[in-house]
Amino acid sequence: MKPLVRLSGASYAYEDGPPVLSGVEFAIAEGRALALLGRNGSGKTTLMRLLSGGLRPSAGSLLLDGEPVAYDRKGLTRLRSSVQLVVQDPDDQLFAASVEQDVSFGPMNLGLPPEEVRARVEAALTALDITALRDRPTHLLSYGQRKRAAIAGAVAMRPRVLILDEPTAGLDPDGQERLLEVLAGLTGTTVVMATHDVDLAVRWADDAAVLTPSGIRTGPADVLLSDPELLASARLRPAWAPAVAAVLRAHGLLAPGAGAPRTPQALAGWRPEVPGAAQT
Repeated sequence: MKPLVRLSGASYAYEDGPPVLSGVEFAIAEGRALALLGRNGSGKTTLMRLLSGGLRPSAGSLLLDGEPVAYDRKGLTRLRSSVQLVVQDPDDQLFAASVEQDVSFGPMNLGLPPEEVRARVEAALTALDITALRDRPTHLLSYGQRKRAAIAGAVAMRPRVLILDEPTAGLDPDGQERLLEVLAGLTGTTVVMATHDVDLAVRWADDAAVLTPSGIRTGPADVLLSDPELLASARLRPAWAPAVAAVLRAHGLLAPGAGAPRTPQALAGWRPEVPGAAQT
């Protein structure tokens, strides 16, 4: 399958600094929820900005649908119509007087007809469950509401790839679950989420990319994030779900390849799947 977006041999260094990323090969596959993990300073933010066109590789290239991205107005407009980045702090992204005005800004800048702008705004507000907040001043929103408003602004652009930088940071458990439900309901958009939460990545993602000092490792999330040496090299804590699965298999309560509970709540209602195992 041809990736939607790909960095090929990409490198980047900030002015007067050492390389942050060097010779990166990284691709985003359509329809696969992707978690991006790594310690602070590992290059996650730089990688996301390269993918969204906020930074230009000092070497290598960014490809969209297999074609190199041109860093002129036309090329960047094409890229940003397909790839949207939502930064970690919503206050760095929200600027309009009301939620509706903020969400409509991107589609209006695309030069779309007013009726198309209205349709996109309505769909984005509905998708993020903030229709009732459309007239609310952005500075009067709660932190979780501001997060969803910022994401709605990106969703209104109808991107093929939505990149979220630590979207659950600062949210309480209920707010995290509501946001994950919203992301699960997005159609036609491939979501990339940067996070420090390995448990969240195991539970949510199809694929994972882990930034380590030796480079980027990618693969199926449940397999990649079960590797204790990889997580240690990235200074990430081991995930809960793979550890539980290993214990269950060691005690003969989970057949090889069988699905294991991914959350404590799932474990509470779980029953052994191995024939002849004790039932409780």
